[in-house]
Amino acid sequence: MSLQAIIFDVDGTLADTERDGHRIAFNRAFADFGLDWNWSIELYGELLEVAGGKERTQHYIQTYGAKLPAGEDLNSFTAKIHAAKTQHYQTLVKEGIIPLRPGVRRLIEETRQAGVKLAIATTSRFDNVIALLETELAPDSPNWFEVIAAGDVVPHKKPAPDVYFYALEKLNLSAANCIAIEDSLQGLQAALAAGIKTVVTLNAYTRAQDFAGATLVIDQLGEPDQPFEVLKGQVAQTYLDLATLKTL
Repeated sequence: MSLQAIIFDVDGTLADTERDGHRIAFNRAFADFGLDWNWSIELYGELLEVAGGKERTQHYIQTYGAKLPAGEDLNSFTAKIHAAKTQHYQTLVKEGIIPLRPGVRRLIEETRQAGVKLAIATTSRFDNVIALLETELAPDSPNWFEVIAAGDVVPHKKPAPDVYFYALEKLNLSAANCIAIEDSLQGLQAALAAGIKTVVTLNAYTRAQDFAGATLVIDQLGEPDQPFEVLKGQVAQTYLDLATLKTL
């Protein structure tokens, strides 16, 4: 089957948004509400086992003994926290301090020029995705993507495959004609459950995870002068390009 679409995850895949974006934004939101909660780099790595910002906050409250303000309901309060966090995150992104990871711009531009479709499948909020794309890729870059499946567009988040099934439906393609690029175990599980071959570009938070089932595991997408490290799989190239993805 021919490669007709690449489906990208966002957080940790396109950019290192988790540690330097979402984590900081959560801490600023906590301060807004007068909370003494603080998510360190290490703690946030543990919390990333839970997909979704609201779900992550609720897990923290229920698991780590964090106290809700008097009279607050769990669901409504975490929604308020998440709304404040989103504003802080978008401010951070628009300041241009969270660059795209190596090779991301090159691969997206090459794919677009070749007429292969681009799509996104993420648990991140839609407006967060748009802010990152417009700031770091190009002002009109959201229009480069045939589908941007984001946030709560589906009822179950990764590792459930729902967001990938949604993307395939909107693309009107079979899984065999697509490849996914992810950075985490949850993302890999979601893509595989939808029948999509997956390349994993890991980061500091996900390096120790078990990526059994991935077609290729690399430390970054790489550039001609910045080769990637291959942790699983075999490729002839030293950076991920469209030709390599077609062979996979």
